[in-house]
Amino acid sequence: MTAHVVNTAIVLLYILSMVGIGWYAKRRARTQTDFLVAGRRLGPLLYSGTMAAVVLGGASTIGGIGLGYTYGISGMWLVFAIGCGILLLSLAFSARINRLKVFTVGQMLDLRYGNGSRLVSSVVMAMYTLMLAVTSTIAYATILSVLFDIGKVPAILLGGGVVVLYSCLGGMWSITLTDFVQFLVKTVGIFAVLLPVVLWRVGGISGLRESLPDSFFQPFAIGGDTIVTYFVIYFFGLVIGQDIWQRVFTARSDAVARAAGTVAGVYCLAYAVAGALVGMCAAVLAPNLANSDDAFATVVENELPVGLAGLVIAAALAAVMSTSSGALIATSTVVQQDLVAAWRHRGGAKPDAEDSADAHDVRGSRLYILGFGLVMIVLASLLDDVVAALTVAYDILVGGLLVAIVGGLVWRRGTRAGALVSMALGTVATLVTMALTDVLANEPVYVGLLVSAVSYVAVSLLTPPTPAAVLREWTARSAGHSTVDLTTDRSTDRRTDRTVDLTDADRPAPAARPSKES
Repeated sequence: MTAHVVNTAIVLLYILSMVGIGWYAKRRARTQTDFLVAGRRLGPLLYSGTMAAVVLGGASTIGGIGLGYTYGISGMWLVFAIGCGILLLSLAFSARINRLKVFTVGQMLDLRYGNGSRLVSSVVMAMYTLMLAVTSTIAYATILSVLFDIGKVPAILLGGGVVVLYSCLGGMWSITLTDFVQFLVKTVGIFAVLLPVVLWRVGGISGLRESLPDSFFQPFAIGGDTIVTYFVIYFFGLVIGQDIWQRVFTARSDAVARAAGTVAGVYCLAYAVAGALVGMCAAVLAPNLANSDDAFATVVENELPVGLAGLVIAAALAAVMSTSSGALIATSTVVQQDLVAAWRHRGGAKPDAEDSADAHDVRGSRLYILGFGLVMIVLASLLDDVVAALTVAYDILVGGLLVAIVGGLVWRRGTRAGALVSMALGTVATLVTMALTDVLANEPVYVGLLVSAVSYVAVSLLTPPTPAAVLREWTARSAGHSTVDLTTDRSTDRRTDRTVDLTDADRPAPAARPSKES
């Protein structure tokens, strides 16, 4: 049996296991809260695993190793910025976000500023998450195309079909459980297999120092401008992204969101260093590659024995598929909960969708994921390179939305008018600067942030403060004083920090204490 056959069999087994986990998780998705945010009852183990899995995708794995191949240890900064973003979100904002008991970033804006605040943010957020899902689909299709020797479109249909299938079956429960398996595969594949093997092949750190120029060991060799750009786009983008917030909503308590999220952030920092080191080893083992992104596949194929290579390929596949599934459910949630719900309740929608008649309509949520999953597959099949589209989405996300979202969390004087003007002008400024410079330039996001910040502060100070009733509700929800989550039939006792499910199907026996999910 050839090495290729063994490695292919391992990856195929991994793919089938993802579908099996999705089928197993299907029975947990009984209400919309179960389907969209895993019942808001994840413990530290599952939470930290799913948070780390969703943020560490193809750019963090294949791209991070490619940066290490080109720039040495300073190639870590992209993934390092991601890890720092997760740390900031977890330590500064996750507890308050978790207490709001909403489904989307847009619903948080309506709670903070009053009804009608979320339309602009929801359109941008949906575009951003959809583009993220499409780019991830193209990335794992590239791996499958080479592995199974099939064309681009069949590879997209295979990989995209698997992601859509397990996401539809159990929603966030499927994604959480598959993410955790993907997290384990990724951890073993990168930290326990690939990194030790390639370090041994080059003679350890001393061998790297003998073989590579000094610039490969300088932490800022990649350039200060590049590092700042990584932090502006990815650090801030992760702090406000729907795909990340939706993971925060799954935590069963403030303590889980804060502590387990911090663990995920630290894991990302370690992953950044590991990827850069693997890339440095690849620069010794396979110099003069035409494309630095080929460094990962090259060292896996040439340096790892049969079986272990298959595991590491599965790890790369896991990294990309977890990002894709997270972005897919985020897209469907934003459209369903914000855009469609706002249109249905044009006369006065409640800010957190607690009036939704579809609270138990899991079938409807599945249809949204299926629909956007098909859009994701079609776009991935039609486009060869969507880096520009993803860059536009990221720049608008940060340049247009960051100030209004973070401002609402930290500044009580911020008003609805200030938020709306900030989002509108920040988005327009970002797009205009792109038209005048270049889509891939750094200036658009900087200009957007500046215009957004100035307009937010100025308009907020020139307009009446947010109504007292809105601020009272916001303060109560932020502090966790609202004891009933009306989006479903679930109440939360903050004094005991445990979730009590009031549905008949999940009600524990009278003498039994509900077990906590890990």
